[in-house]
Amino acid sequence: MNRKEFLYSAASLTVLLTGGKVSKAIDVETLLAQKIKLRFVVASDGHYGEKNTPYEEYFKTLVNNVNHEHQRVPFQCCIINGDIVHDDKHFYPAAKAALDRLEMKYYVSQGNHDHVSPQEWKSIWAIPVNYYFKIKRNTFLIATTSNEAGTYLCPDLAWLEAQLKKHHRQENVFIFLHINPGKLTKYGVECPQLFELLAKYKNVKAIFNGHDHDEEGVKIKQDIPFLFDAHFGGSWGTSYRGYRVVELTEDNSIITYVMNPLEKINEAKL
Repeated sequence: MNRKEFLYSAASLTVLLTGGKVSKAIDVETLLAQKIKLRFVVASDGHYGEKNTPYEEYFKTLVNNVNHEHQRVPFQCCIINGDIVHDDKHFYPAAKAALDRLEMKYYVSQGNHDHVSPQEWKSIWAIPVNYYFKIKRNTFLIATTSNEAGTYLCPDLAWLEAQLKKHHRQENVFIFLHINPGKLTKYGVECPQLFELLAKYKNVKAIFNGHDHDEEGVKIKQDIPFLFDAHFGGSWGTSYRGYRVVELTEDNSIITYVMNPLEKINEAKL
């Protein structure tokens, strides 16, 4: 199936406009004419090692599906947004070996089931728990929302503020937090100071959350889109295990959708 056929066959199609307004109308031909200047993938909640689940198969399936999509239309990177393992750090070598089969560069965030210290995290992944990278005029901020004990936390505001200041001239900033900081979901947390900070930086394009395995759409708070990707492992959540694709077009719009894992659903334009 080509990209045009995918767009027409989207199971749930919405358009998310600037300022959080939602429209049900979308000009498919206009979207098809847009050049994609950045494309990345987000997946979360693999829960490698969770008892009574085929976690090895879940990781293999994710990697195979993402690699297949990457071969069709390449991704610049992949972000695994938390809960990589399930409570036991002895599973990290096997989980990392599975993810190392991804054919594009990938990054990870710490979730509440990733029970390791910041020092251990860095020794495993070669990046700190709070980390940034850039692709041209786009900055990616990855921040922990937990600790070694698995406590639900707000992100480190001092670190985020320093990075937002540093990258204020970037065209877009994408933020990756395992736990939703706006209490928009059952298992989210309330971080009002974060929203005070975000209000100062209009180049924050979107925030990506995992954690809530049954959330697969887009939620808005204070004009900020929060994007969820359900789960690719674990014992509960949506009936499918998939991932989210994000495409930044030449007019700086975002086309994003969930793969469930072989069909495109919940497409939105930001």
